[in-house]
Amino acid sequence: MSRPGTGPVVPEPLDTDRLALEPLVPAHAEEMALVLADPALHAFTGGAPDDLPALRARYARMLAGPPEPGASWCNWVVRVRADGRLAGTVQATVTPDGADELTAEVAWVVGTPWQGRGIATEAARALVAWLFGHPRVTSVSAHVHPDHHASTAVARAAGLAPTAERQAGEVKWRLVREP
Repeated sequence: MSRPGTGPVVPEPLDTDRLALEPLVPAHAEEMALVLADPALHAFTGGAPDDLPALRARYARMLAGPPEPGASWCNWVVRVRADGRLAGTVQATVTPDGADELTAEVAWVVGTPWQGRGIATEAARALVAWLFGHPRVTSVSAHVHPDHHASTAVARAAGLAPTAERQAGEVKWRLVREP
């Protein structure tokens, strides 16, 4: 992470008991194309899996950063230590919210073969903790389809709570830093 109060928020390696969250690099596209290949992963978000060239192009756009001044795109791949394989991604879009504050919008996806093992929960908890390690980040939110029970459980386990806000049919979940 950059020095508090200066510059963009930059992803850095994060470790949990079972996982290594590695900042995204273009070389991850090949393995991630396989991890994300199941069309079922798009049941709640729409679209279809990217093929390898499309995923490479998407990663290049993500790594170029957002066009909004002061915003940061932070992206990680999730590696399972036990087998060394990639299993998914977590991401945060960090944006200015007032003069000295930042807010973060987070998301996660875990490939179908790795679901049901607590990987998304462990990765999301690490991400939220890392974001709140930055003194300017005052809130973390996620948008979750109301029928996506697994993602609802991940949001709750990461400390987020549902709000009355909706965006594109999804419930906004939010955690605000205690003063």
